[in-house]
Amino acid sequence: MAEKLVILVTHGPSDPEMATIPFVMATAAQASDVEVSMAFQSDGVWLLMKDLAWRIHVQDFPPMKELMDAYLEAGGKMYVCGPCVKSRKITAEQMVDGAEVVNAGTLVVEIAAATNTLVY
Repeated sequence: MAEKLVILVTHGPSDPEMATIPFVMATAAQASDVEVSMAFQSDGVWLLMKDLAWRIHVQDFPPMKELMDAYLEAGGKMYVCGPCVKSRKITAEQMVDGAEVVNAGTLVVEIAAATNTLVY
């Protein structure tokens, strides 16, 4: 069975380090031939707002835009909690390319199929 990692992201721009580390882990896993899906819930959904993510840069880490671009170019998926964006009044048009709004069932299927899960 191929390795599959699901990373749940719950921290947003108010905690830039905890928002950046999941992308570092995701791109490192992809470089090791691990399939990666990221799921954004709670304040993590703010990271997928156009232009907002591009302003996140923690010293000694690559900029968020660079990490997100590399993740997507390597085939990564970004699933966004539908109720979380709805409660924050975020529309699909306001989100970065590659963000897919999904329901809990989609996330459960992704997590159940994973060999490992990380939560940030």
